[in-house]
Amino acid sequence: MLVGVCQIDLFVPDSGSLKSKRFVLTSLKTRIRNKFNVSVSEVDGNDKWQRVTLAVSMVANERRVIDQTMSQILNLISQDGRCEILDHMLEIL
Repeated sequence: MLVGVCQIDLFVPDSGSLKSKRFVLTSLKTRIRNKFNVSVSEVDGNDKWQRVTLAVSMVANERRVIDQTMSQILNLISQDGRCEILDHMLEIL
């Protein structure tokens, strides 16, 4: 059994308040959870208007499955258009 954790730093350029950032993130987190059956949480940047760090975690039997799923999640975020990926780090335990 392997556990994959991906930390994703995001920039939300059109966010003018914490409320507008929360609206974008709630929608994005729900889409990720529903499509990929993973856990998603906001772990940093709670008090910043345009920056946020998300943590995505999942359990799988093969490293390939984790790599593939996390790559698809990063592609979904990139194609969303409401936020930009500044950095990401994948760790498999």
